[in-house]
Amino acid sequence: MKPVSKTLLLIALIIAAINLRPGITSLAPLIERIAEELSLSRSLISLTTALPVLCMGLLAPFAPRIALSLGLERTITLCLVLITGALSTRLIGDSTAILIGSAVVMGAAIAIAGPLLSGFIKRHFIGHVGKVVAWYSLSMAIGGAAGAVLTVPATQLFGDNWSRGLAVWALLGIVGVFLWLFVPNLNTPAQATEQPAGLPWRKPRAWLISSFFALQAGLFYAIATWTVARYHEAGFSLLHSNNLFGIIMLMGLPSAFLLPWLAQRFNNRYVLLMLCAATSALCLAMITFMPRLLPEVWAVALGFALSGSFALSLVLPLYETDSPLDVSRWTAMMLFMGYSFGSLMPVITGFMRDFSDSYLLPFAMMMGMALLMTVLAGFLRHGAQRSSPVMSQ
Repeated sequence: MKPVSKTLLLIALIIAAINLRPGITSLAPLIERIAEELSLSRSLISLTTALPVLCMGLLAPFAPRIALSLGLERTITLCLVLITGALSTRLIGDSTAILIGSAVVMGAAIAIAGPLLSGFIKRHFIGHVGKVVAWYSLSMAIGGAAGAVLTVPATQLFGDNWSRGLAVWALLGIVGVFLWLFVPNLNTPAQATEQPAGLPWRKPRAWLISSFFALQAGLFYAIATWTVARYHEAGFSLLHSNNLFGIIMLMGLPSAFLLPWLAQRFNNRYVLLMLCAATSALCLAMITFMPRLLPEVWAVALGFALSGSFALSLVLPLYETDSPLDVSRWTAMMLFMGYSFGSLMPVITGFMRDFSDSYLLPFAMMMGMALLMTVLAGFLRHGAQRSSPVMSQ
C-alpha cells in the first residue's frame, strides 16, 4: 500500500472535525421559531441540542472498542455517513420526531468520531501533534460558527423553509464521506487490547479536569441553545440577536488556535484557563443584568473566552501522563463526564425559563458556573506537572 499524503490526511481531519458541530449549533438561530411552529415547550425543543451531547458523553468510552472491530479510519467514515444521513432526514418535513431522532443518531456518531479523531492524530502525525491539535480545535470552532451564522441565510435562500436550512449541512457531510473513502483503513495494534482501558476514577486531578470540562461544556451548549432567545427577550431584533450570537461563535475561531499554542509556548495553560473562566463570568453577568450595554463588546469577549476554555481543556490530559493509552483513558473520562453534564444544561435552562417566564434566572446560573470554573482552574494550577507533554512536539 502506497503511503498517503500528509496533506490529504490533514484535510480529511479538518473536514471531519468541521462536520462535528453544525448539526448542533445550526438549531440555535431557529429554535424559538421551531418551538412556536411545532407548539413545543422550550424544555422539549432543547432536547434537539441535549440528546446529541448526552450521546457524546455516554458513548465516548466505547469508541476504541468499535474501532478495534472496524478499523479506526473506517469507523470515522461510518460516523460521517451517519451524520450526513441524520441531517438529510430533516428534509422530510417539519416534525418533532424527525428533529429528535436525527439528533440522537447524530450525537451517537459524533460520540464515536470525536475520540477516534484524536487517535487518528496520534497515529498519522507523530512529531507534529501539537500543531495538528491546534488545527483540529480550530476546525471544530469553524464548524460551530458556520452552523450558527449561516443557517438563517441558508433558510432564507430555500424559501424561508427552516427544515431545508437545517438539512443543507448534509452537503458538507457528503464531501467528508467522499474524502475519507481515500484514507486507508489501518488495523489497530493488537497490543493495545492487552492493556487496561479503565477510566482513572481514583485520580483526583482526573476529577478536577473532568469537572472543569463538564462546566465549560454545559455553558457552551446552554449558550448555543438560548443566547439568541435571551438577546431577543432583552429587546433586540431577531436579526441583531442572531448577529450577536454569530459574533460569539466567530470569535471562537482565533482563540481555538491561539490559546493552545500560547499554552505550549509559555507553559501557562492554567493561568489562561483562569482568565478565560473569569472573562466568561463577567460577560455572562453583563448579558444577564445589563444586556443592552455594549453588547458587541461582551459577545466578542465571551466567544473568545468560551472557545479558549474548550480548546485548552482538550490538551489538559496530555500533561498528566506520558502513555498514549493513559492519555486516551483520561480523555475518555473527561468527555464522558463533560458531555453527559453538558447535555443536561440546555434542558435545565429551558425548564428554568419556562418556570420563571424569563431568561434572567438561567443566565444568572450560568454566570455562577463560570465563577466555579475559575476556582477549579486555580486548584488545577497547584500540583500541575511542569514538563510539556511528549505529544506537543
